[in-house]
Amino acid sequence: MRRRTRTTLLVAAIVIALLAALAWLRQKAPPEVARLLPESDGMVYINFEPLRAAMHFDQHPVQRDASYQKFIDATGFVFERDLHQAAIAMHHMQNPRGPNGPVAYSEVFAGHFDHKRLTAWLEAASKAREQYADRTIYSLESQGRTVRIVMLGYDMVAVSNTPTAEQVHAIVDRYRTAALPFSGSSVLSDYYSQVPALSIAWGIGRISLPFWSEGGPRIFGVTLPLDTDTAFVASVRFLGTLRLRVEEIAPSQADAAATTNALQSMLGMLSAAMTSIENNPQSKDYRTLVNSATVTQHGSRTVLTATVPLDLVKQLAGGNP
Repeated sequence: MRRRTRTTLLVAAIVIALLAALAWLRQKAPPEVARLLPESDGMVYINFEPLRAAMHFDQHPVQRDASYQKFIDATGFVFERDLHQAAIAMHHMQNPRGPNGPVAYSEVFAGHFDHKRLTAWLEAASKAREQYADRTIYSLESQGRTVRIVMLGYDMVAVSNTPTAEQVHAIVDRYRTAALPFSGSSVLSDYYSQVPALSIAWGIGRISLPFWSEGGPRIFGVTLPLDTDTAFVASVRFLGTLRLRVEEIAPSQADAAATTNALQSMLGMLSAAMTSIENNPQSKDYRTLVNSATVTQHGSRTVLTATVPLDLVKQLAGGNP
């Protein structure tokens, strides 16, 4: 009897230890919507719930165009009220002049969905359907692209406008193993550990791709000397105020120095321009943002930090989402 009791206690201790280890790994793991994304060049994640709690987006009307209002009427889904989290993967396209342009996207959204109404809208709007792993993937036409949409669970929807169904299939496959805290793409494996704790939004990988132009990305007329393979770790934390941090991981110290000089020049130009703008609530928030920004170099890395006024975020969120 004593031997059986010791064996039972040992098995129970092992089970408890395994559960504790799994809980610890899940706490350290990236958010599930990000882990579901397929292989990509970069990704962006946003947790809307703390922002909504702080700024009450759902209590302030936003401007809606006719197509968005039609979508709301059909599905009952309201962005500023029902979307909780979003993760977006960016895929570099070999032909930047193709229907997808330079970048295609795969997205996973978590929130409150009325499945009956959303299914009815997808049934009516889709041009084709595919059955994959017990899920229905709906294909819609949008601006010359095929957009594939699949409902993963009661609170999660995936969307992809890549040329083939490979990426949306990968999302469905990952969803079936989502309980594994160490699952995820190579972008998460390479960069997520560098995202500061308590970040409510972050971007990692080659996130400059959507903003690229010949000669490099341009911000306020200043061309940043960045290679297309330059990696970034950007984050926003809410610590009473919104703190923005963007870190460039450059190929060399010389490359980081060039970026640092370009960003410092850009901030100097913006600061000078802000002094000539009439004093009003909107310009005040932009001045606060610009004046709080600092750029520093640490070896082959350039770091930009700034404080983002909450009123400025409310202004930007007041437009058509």
